Amino acid sequence: MLLSVVSPVYNAEMHINDFVTEVEKNISSITSDYEIILVDDFSRDHSWQKILEICAVNNKVKGIKLSRNFGQHYAITAGLDSTTGEKVVVMDCDLQDDPTQITNLYKKCLEGFDVVLARRIDRKDNFTKKISSKLFWKSLGYLTGTDIDHTIANFGIYSRNVIDAVCSLRESIRFFPSMILWVGFSKTTIDVEHKERRSGKSGYNYSRMFKLALDVMLAYSDKPIRIVIKTGFVISFISLLLGIYYFILNVTHRIIVPGYTSIIISIWFLGGLIILILGIIGLYIGKTFEGVKNRPIYIVEKKIN
Repeated sequence: MLLSVVSPVYNAEMHINDFVTEVEKNISSITSDYEIILVDDFSRDHSWQKILEICAVNNKVKGIKLSRNFGQHYAITAGLDSTTGEKVVVMDCDLQDDPTQITNLYKKCLEGFDVVLARRIDRKDNFTKKISSKLFWKSLGYLTGTDIDHTIANFGIYSRNVIDAVCSLRESIRFFPSMILWVGFSKTTIDVEHKERRSGKSGYNYSRMFKLALDVMLAYSDKPIRIVIKTGFVISFISLLLGIYYFILNVTHRIIVPGYTSIIISIWFLGGLIILILGIIGLYIGKTFEGVKNRPIYIVEKKIN
């Protein structure tokens, strides 16, 4: 049985060798028939050179270099498209996803589950990263109407039918955890320890995280438009009540001087709301425009092995 391991790589030259060594050490107890697919997302360091060096002496390791920086989830898609294994492990190469857990994931998978996800019991990230990540997942869960566990990311093992289903989804906005939730199949989790990053820093800054959150929100939910519609109904109802109220005050001659403050507040509030509504609609139109171009999800520059 062939087992595939897919890992996106970005500025990871310091730990690619350690990653491959530890994955092979742990996967060899499961099978000798495996492949490790490293997808270089156009790193700025010498990650691709390291991948070439490893592939030159180890034909079980495959290298894919994207033509530009597409993003982590696009790199995962490129790796998944190249897998041939009956079971596929997806994990980060920074060794925060512990390779020793691959065996536990595989054993759980043999119980009949198509998807076994690693649930991080104690994230080894700084306080702001933990808070921002938790807010992101909670917001995404609310907007998409799904119960999303913020302790679960990409790390897990997936059966061939799950990977084929995910690969069949060719929308332009990619977010691997949401696609796994959408395709269904039997799922379970195991608790794993989240390791400290050995070197370097995360490729996700706050700007990238915000862009990812916005893309995922627009791709997987129409709830923002629904919220805006509900807000419009509430404001219209309040405006109707206020209109009736001021009409009564007017016919009973209780309004002596027209109110300047209420007019200014109304103009600014309603003007801001209209701009917000147009902005949200514009974002959806923009993402629709990107989708109908039907461009490739990623472009491969080089492959090895």
